[in-house]
Amino acid sequence: MPRNSEVIRQWTILREIERARGGGVTIDELAALCAVTTRTIRRDLQALEESGFPLFDDKSHDDGKTRWRVNGQAFKGLSAGLTVSELCALYFSRTLLESLSGTPFRDDVESAFEKLSSALTPHMRQFLDQLPRVIATKPDPMRRHDNPRQQQFIARALEATLHLRQAQLTYHSKSSDRTKTYLVHPYRLAYAQGGLYLLAYVPEYGEVRTFAVERVQDVSLLEERFTPIEELPDAAFPHSLGVHSGPPERIEVEFEPAVADYVRAREWHPSQQLRDTATGGVALSLDVCRDRALHSWILSFGPFARVLAPDALAREIAEQFEEARARYAS
Repeated sequence: MPRNSEVIRQWTILREIERARGGGVTIDELAALCAVTTRTIRRDLQALEESGFPLFDDKSHDDGKTRWRVNGQAFKGLSAGLTVSELCALYFSRTLLESLSGTPFRDDVESAFEKLSSALTPHMRQFLDQLPRVIATKPDPMRRHDNPRQQQFIARALEATLHLRQAQLTYHSKSSDRTKTYLVHPYRLAYAQGGLYLLAYVPEYGEVRTFAVERVQDVSLLEERFTPIEELPDAAFPHSLGVHSGPPERIEVEFEPAVADYVRAREWHPSQQLRDTATGGVALSLDVCRDRALHSWILSFGPFARVLAPDALAREIAEQFEEARARYAS
């Protein structure tokens, strides 16, 4: 089995040869790209060929240099319009299926990947199976949706969404701690933060509300159809750091120098704006909902974050810290 550095280098070589397309790429160019000797590149090319990748050396150029290319006619996977590296990347991405664990889509996606893998030779799959050792994934904490009744509810919600059918939804709300039956117009199922959510317009309230699938107790489809009243944005929960559909507000949080680099290095939300502070920290502005996810995110920084605006949010965070302090004091 190749070592990790060899696996990464060979994957780089394969992608570089494909990027060159009809022109091909020389061994010297590959050696310069990977910062290794030409002898190492020749060994890598031999390993890729032995794994079944359809590479060949093209000596037809007028300058007399040998260039390596991909033989598309010898590889059935390319008939679908995919390049070798695209097909291999899709095969490798099956490791990301862990994030779909417990959803109704996992079995279907796994079946699709099995069909996809049939376009690869056994040696190619053996080579690609090493990649998860050097590129790993860790899913978010997941909510289980493998209860047979939940699967039935999800199937009904999908049908209602696709065919614009009204539905009756029996739902247990955690915020009010009560169970209620709603007449809803299902707009969309959204998968976020390890959970599956139904976004549905509720005529009783005149707005779109979010229902966590694991708290749905029953779904009944009605014969009546509905016409969507509002258009949902393409992204799920675009104004929230978590799962919420409320209106956005301008939020400003100041971070201490100890965590400033960490904050700067990430995009927490597309609306974010950063500015350096006089103390070496950073102030971050966001246009997001004031919801539980925002509270949790700010609190996760402990004493290294302070809400500058709005004042109401600053008071809420201070009260939560005070409540926590009182619990520990007792």
